[in-house]
Amino acid sequence: MKPTIIIGGGIVGLFSAYFLQKEGIEVTIIDRTDMAENCSTGNAGMIVPSHIIPLSAPGMISKGISWMFSSKSPFYIHPRLDYKLLQWSLLFFRAANEKQVAKAIPFLKNLGLLSKSLYLNFREEHPEVALALQEKGLMMVYKTDAVEKEEVEFAHLARKYGLEAEILSPQDIQKVEPNLEVKAKGAVLFPGDAHLNPSALYSFLKTYLTEKGVRFHTNTEVLGFEKSGTKVTAVLTDQGKLEAEKVLLCGGSWSGELAKMLNFSLPMMGGKGYSFIQENQPEIKQATILTEMKVAVSPYGNKVRFGGTLEIAGTNQKINMNRVKGIFESINRYYPDFQAKFPSENQIWKGLRPCSPDGLPYIGFAPGYSNVLVGSGHGMMGVSLAPATGKILAELHLQKDTSLLISGFEVGRYA
Repeated sequence: MKPTIIIGGGIVGLFSAYFLQKEGIEVTIIDRTDMAENCSTGNAGMIVPSHIIPLSAPGMISKGISWMFSSKSPFYIHPRLDYKLLQWSLLFFRAANEKQVAKAIPFLKNLGLLSKSLYLNFREEHPEVALALQEKGLMMVYKTDAVEKEEVEFAHLARKYGLEAEILSPQDIQKVEPNLEVKAKGAVLFPGDAHLNPSALYSFLKTYLTEKGVRFHTNTEVLGFEKSGTKVTAVLTDQGKLEAEKVLLCGGSWSGELAKMLNFSLPMMGGKGYSFIQENQPEIKQATILTEMKVAVSPYGNKVRFGGTLEIAGTNQKINMNRVKGIFESINRYYPDFQAKFPSENQIWKGLRPCSPDGLPYIGFAPGYSNVLVGSGHGMMGVSLAPATGKILAELHLQKDTSLLISGFEVGRYA
């Protein structure tokens, strides 16, 4: 029996392998890197069922234009002559309307809630993994009247869709963060959210899957595919040909290039983000988003990770130190007592989040193929949505009914 080949060893690829091997499926994972560090290892590690609004929200167009003039802004598209970027930007513009967002919300909410429950099951099944899964919720801290209006409106919207949301005063915030001053006008707390150590999770999954017989081909570039009718029969790589029973495209920001080899369109841009770890002094206790600057704060006891920015950069992985400065300078604006030290370049993690134009992932069968599945385009929510995506792909692989309605994630919506 030929194996199922998963192209892409990020968190979505690993969780897909996890659920497939549980069903007795032989799995091989191909990755273009050594899988030591990628988009799954250095992000904020947030599990956020509260994030029900896609990236292509109506206000992002006007905000994006104003942010274009600041190299330290939270969102940036580097203007350049690039057909792929132009196509993606036009599709993003078309998706950024109230009607599309209203259609997206139930799909994102259900996928997020399924993932959260799967994480809790995963922790019960594998108590040995140092997930550091903390169910303390997520606090959205704001400083300005304009953002207060946005966040409070969103809290009411979240409640309308059955999610918990608490509006906090500055005094309430200080009860949550007793160790240091938080300069804020207020906050919204989503108690149903959580966060974990993404690097510990990723490392555990790699080891666990290896022990379960999953094969890894690292530093391996996919060059093409052998096809027969509606099936892919083999994956062609720079290390040779690998025959396949089924193929899963979980290639993150490179998934668009893989789709092109299979003659269908999968619009995708890499959204570059950065993070760095600091000594947690004085100790921040609560996972938080500093909303005006879109900076994520993930505390892990004596360490804390600060991360952010979304730089639409294709697959360019060069570090832009000005964008790192934007993250760093936001720390003391909200936490004036925090002892922040600017990181050296070798202390900065960078990753390309795979961004679809409408902010919804691609999950399901590839158009025109009966044995090719896609799980990609999760943007900044790869860790948050990976277990649910992996489970759904395993269900589709086995021709079972899926745990959720997935028509909103249709792979061929731009084909």
